[in-house]
Amino acid sequence: MNVENIWLEYRAALKRFLHTKVSNEADVEDLLQDILIKTYNNLNVVKNQKSIKSWLFQIANNTIIDYYRKKSRTQAANIVDYSPNDEPISNSVDLSNCISPFIHGLPEEHASLLTAIDINNQSQKQYAEQLGVSYSTLKSRVQKSRSLLKQVFDNCCHFKIDKRGNVYGYDVKTKKIDPCE
Repeated sequence: MNVENIWLEYRAALKRFLHTKVSNEADVEDLLQDILIKTYNNLNVVKNQKSIKSWLFQIANNTIIDYYRKKSRTQAANIVDYSPNDEPISNSVDLSNCISPFIHGLPEEHASLLTAIDINNQSQKQYAEQLGVSYSTLKSRVQKSRSLLKQVFDNCCHFKIDKRGNVYGYDVKTKKIDPCE
């Protein structure tokens, strides 16, 4: 049993497992490094070669638990350090500003629908009454509009999505330019 062979065999499975629990790609890579170091330092503890897989995934699970404990302590420290007189610090970006240009690239009927429902958080029932259509008709239109928006995103990028449906990364799709066009 050597670390290199074990790592070659189980690295991909460990990475997939980490992606089910952690959405940030950089954090997954860091956790993978931590698991490799723990494996290297403690491989002599494993007595039975058949138990390596379960042993590795137990290390991975414990590493994830430690990651979230550390993260929660850091967030708690940030909350304690905040005083009401401080300027508010926004760590998140208002994604509606990023999505709006894509929505406005859709035909007007779809763009206005998604803007009202998904950006302005208007209730679908209220919007249906405002348009004078049935609630079920509006729900169908919303799904159609979201489907069109998804096509726009899919044409732009390849998204990496975990088992929970959370985006944890993306690759921009590049078109090959044909000089004859």
